[in-house]
Amino acid sequence: MLGFIKKDLLLIKGNLKSLIFVILIYFLLMATGDFDISFIPPFLSTMIMLSTFSYDNYNNFDAYGITLPNGRRNMVLAKYLSTIILVIITTLLTYLASILISCFKGDAIDYLYLLNSMMMIIVATTFVIIFMYPIVFKFGIEKARIAIFVIVFGIAILGSILLPYLDLTNIINFLDNYGLVILPIFVIGFSLLSYFLSLKFYLKKEF
Repeated sequence: MLGFIKKDLLLIKGNLKSLIFVILIYFLLMATGDFDISFIPPFLSTMIMLSTFSYDNYNNFDAYGITLPNGRRNMVLAKYLSTIILVIITTLLTYLASILISCFKGDAIDYLYLLNSMMMIIVATTFVIIFMYPIVFKFGIEKARIAIFVIVFGIAILGSILLPYLDLTNIINFLDNYGLVILPIFVIGFSLLSYFLSLKFYLKKEF
């Protein structure tokens, strides 16, 4: 398990320059104005982790990995854990940057707001992982790119149709009152569902 996680994190070593560059841009925008793009570095980290599927496919790593004890289960679980680890690290670095910039500018720091914002970004990015990974394990990374685009486009259209009929004020109030209880349950529940779906698809794959 740890070997698979280390392998995934080492694979993205070359792409970390892009991630660091985005964080530096975030630094610059925050230092020169009130731009809030704190969601971009964590989201970009999930896109970078998707590249590990391409590396695995190019190097035929799956054929080797599945021969190891519990290889298929560990490979699927490692993808999820590696991505979550990178997302958490990226989010922490992004908000550490926000705190340092606020200190430098002499602005008041609302730590509770930062904590809530950080947790919401981790939750939102986790749902991106939950959504994408079963598709990738089912269709492979190349076909999955098309499938993800089609599904996201469909969700966007459906959302634009349903949005006028939703009472956003009540939804926001409900999340303010019960979000800390409901969101962890949703994240854990859907994460487990996503993992077992991915595992089911991967167990049936032939290499």
